[in-house]
Amino acid sequence: MLLKRSFSLSTITLSPSVIVLLCWMIVPLGMTIYFSLLRYNLLSPGMEHWAGLDNYFYFMEDPAFFEAIFNTFWLLTGVLLITILFGLSLALLLENPIVGKSFVQILIISPFFVMPTVSALMWKNLMMNPVNGLLAYFMISLGLQPIHFFGPYPMWAIIIIVSWQWAPFAFLIFITSLQSLDIDQIHAAQLDGANYWQRLRFIVLPYLKRPIAAVLLIETIFILSVFAEILVTTNGGPGFATTNITFLIYAQSLLNFDVGAGAAGGVIAVILASIVSLFLIRMIGKNLDV
Repeated sequence: MLLKRSFSLSTITLSPSVIVLLCWMIVPLGMTIYFSLLRYNLLSPGMEHWAGLDNYFYFMEDPAFFEAIFNTFWLLTGVLLITILFGLSLALLLENPIVGKSFVQILIISPFFVMPTVSALMWKNLMMNPVNGLLAYFMISLGLQPIHFFGPYPMWAIIIIVSWQWAPFAFLIFITSLQSLDIDQIHAAQLDGANYWQRLRFIVLPYLKRPIAAVLLIETIFILSVFAEILVTTNGGPGFATTNITFLIYAQSLLNFDVGAGAAGGVIAVILASIVSLFLIRMIGKNLDV
């Protein structure tokens, strides 16, 4: 009886939060689906009419659609690889006692708290500028020709910028996990004659499967919706070289004023993100006990 009473009480207290959360998610999605079925252009107010699935076909027939999908997954793959490798390397390095360790950790984590627009502007004007940028200065001092990153390598520039923002997140997860690693296992492996790389392969990396899975899942959700970095630096160009699915939705909705096609693109983006999430959960979700 007491168990039933506590269960009903917890259900009653949690119900308002669950209802608000569902409304917060379902209402915008429902409105997006509704607008995706209308011929709705901001330049023709009051002229909305039913379009059915025409907006979906129109959006997928856009010359930039398939290139946007390719760019989206290229950006996702590049950022995940760089952030996991770089974050793990820094975490393993800072596991060793060094002078000013706390200060170094703060410096590593700080980019995560910089707004995407600010970091994109900083990289574009301060670091990657082919004339006045710091990278150009170092390359000239070495007798090399400066690289115009946003010319021949625009997507690599975006990948570097986004990776710089998300590497601290991966580092924070990994360094926290390493601090809970049983040090006795490491000492026992050392006594058995295992070198550093053997300890890393057979003890540390298996222990970090769950943190790596968490980083993959969380970063995937946010990287699929990268927008500000592209808008500030390349505006989706040159051509469609850095146009991802999020930027294509923005272009349809706010540049072409076609709310219907933009809403259809939003639904397509939700479907693609759900497919990627389900794939990741099936592949690595067992490491999170889900």
